[in-house]
Amino acid sequence: MIIDEYMQKALYEAQQAAAEGEIPVGAVVVKDGEIIASAHNNREQTGDATGHAELIAIREACKVLGGWHLEKCTLYVTLEPCPMCMGAIINSRMGEVVYGAKDAKAGACESVINMCAYPLNHKPKVTGGFMSEECAKLLSNFFTNKR
Repeated sequence: MIIDEYMQKALYEAQQAAAEGEIPVGAVVVKDGEIIASAHNNREQTGDATGHAELIAIREACKVLGGWHLEKCTLYVTLEPCPMCMGAIINSRMGEVVYGAKDAKAGACESVINMCAYPLNHKPKVTGGFMSEECAKLLSNFFTNKR
């Protein structure tokens, strides 16, 4: 698979979230060219504030790999991770994060804060703005339809 296909899968997950009435964010974890985990937001369905796509995908990847060290993995996510998700990304030692749309209200990679700028024990490589138009459009359409 190529990078576009990974983000397309994350977008598919985000579309699933929207269809379920969830904020449309999707994520996939890739290791050695293979998607090992995929997820979308499920906070409304579960009533769980931690039901973010990134956290669910990280949990699934840890189960698949049998451990919590994800340094050889890349997380593709349609929206810039929030501080809670960046905390999990850093603590799981995720090797890289590729995200789509910026999050001007809660982004923790560059928009509001940059958690990788702090002297934490791990700093994943972060690339933002990948397929940002498609990711942002899905979010804006969701909120327009909600109003």
